[in-house]
Amino acid sequence: MTTDTLTGLPDVEGIDLFCGVGGLSCGLASQGVRVVAGVDLDPACEYPYTANHPNAVFLQRDITKVTAEEINNLWTPGSVRLLAGCAPCQPFSSYANTAQVDKAKWRLLEEFARLVRECEPDMVTMENVPRLQKTAPFKKFLRTLQRGHYKVAYGVVNAAYFGVPQQRKRLVLVASKLGPVNMPVPTHASPNQWVTVRQAIGHLSAISDGEVSLHDSLHISAKLSPLNQLRIRASKPGGTWRDWPEDIVAACHQRESGKHSGGVYGRMEWDKPAPTMTTLCNGYGNGRFGHPEQHRAISLREAAIFQSFPEDYKFVPDGKQVSAKTVARLIGNAVPPGLGSAVGAALINSLK
Repeated sequence: MTTDTLTGLPDVEGIDLFCGVGGLSCGLASQGVRVVAGVDLDPACEYPYTANHPNAVFLQRDITKVTAEEINNLWTPGSVRLLAGCAPCQPFSSYANTAQVDKAKWRLLEEFARLVRECEPDMVTMENVPRLQKTAPFKKFLRTLQRGHYKVAYGVVNAAYFGVPQQRKRLVLVASKLGPVNMPVPTHASPNQWVTVRQAIGHLSAISDGEVSLHDSLHISAKLSPLNQLRIRASKPGGTWRDWPEDIVAACHQRESGKHSGGVYGRMEWDKPAPTMTTLCNGYGNGRFGHPEQHRAISLREAAIFQSFPEDYKFVPDGKQVSAKTVARLIGNAVPPGLGSAVGAALINSLK
């Protein structure tokens, strides 16, 4: 087993399945894991992944077609081999109607389990929505690890406890064949230590709805309709559409069935973490995604910062027009690097 000459710890090499734009890879790398490859079917992930992780290989592949031989050839002999897999969460999300879920998508988690069985990595980690832990696919995944003689720890965590300026609850699992492994330890252990919206984005230049910053093409906010311009001006930080004059309230919210939907058309609060970033996080009407002060929805850069991506993280090549819908989807689907860093720390600490 090869070791790091500075720390004396074994060299850990990671492969990131369902890597997206590289949020987990970014976090793992911050803790000294050498990420050697990312695998994702989405071609939109290739540029951000390779631009931000130039020493890793990006494989645009269907996970069902990836072989153990391919994966094993990417690791350096003698390294501690880490296999990470954050399968798309839509089949298990609370937004999904379980009766209508495409069960074929559950196969993504089963394919991850297949590669664990066939590659026998030294360490495994995964992140997903909390609801997953109650499902049959997750229990089957646990049995795969137990039969492979892994020590396993898992649980639901809030990313805000790890310095991510966002309330985001996720199921995290860490496993190792090399000895016991513990869940990540919070670095921001109480709510008064959480990183707030003000601390995260308060320094960014002011822009209007539909405007792009001269200094950052990703600091761009969606153009609001005249009606939504009236609505956001009537919105209070932390409030709801119930604060508005009745004549601008949406018809769906005036009906009895919509009166309890208070989580949309909202402004964030300066001195609290942001709400969970979704794939529609750049739309004012899609959640509490209104800027606390400026009359607009949050920008794509602000959404990325709330996910704890570095402020210079690249999503689009220089000079190329930004597709707001695509970038918002990539950001919302990402593992927050801050949470990935906590996972990396837990795995590295287990080697000590």
